[in-house]
Amino acid sequence: MNRIVFSWRATTAGLVAGLLLAANASADEACGLCAKEVVINSELASCFLDQYDQIAKTGNTAVVVDLSSCTSRGVVEPLPSPGKAQVAPDVQFIVSRTQLDCLKKKLETPGIVLDPSATIELDSCG
Repeated sequence: MNRIVFSWRATTAGLVAGLLLAANASADEACGLCAKEVVINSELASCFLDQYDQIAKTGNTAVVVDLSSCTSRGVVEPLPSPGKAQVAPDVQFIVSRTQLDCLKKKLETPGIVLDPSATIELDSCG
């Protein structure tokens, strides 16, 4: 009796191959895995801007942004505004090269309000 056994390595290799194919899609095509918006706060924004040059060196068309090392532990989060639901910031997301530059540009906008969190639209840069 033949059994089909899925190994962890084969599954992982398949997922990685799929992500690479998606990441290597032509620049004209929309990135199917890329975020349309990012929820971010001032702490993560500052960390993103500090790490921007390093992040920008990775990937060709799709860039994985991992800000999980930026979050501080033991700090009390600000209270949400009355009548406004608080959305948890995104610490990991995938963006295109254009969206990465757009996010940087928007986060550098003077007077931007990021706390308790702000939703940044990534397809609205021009």
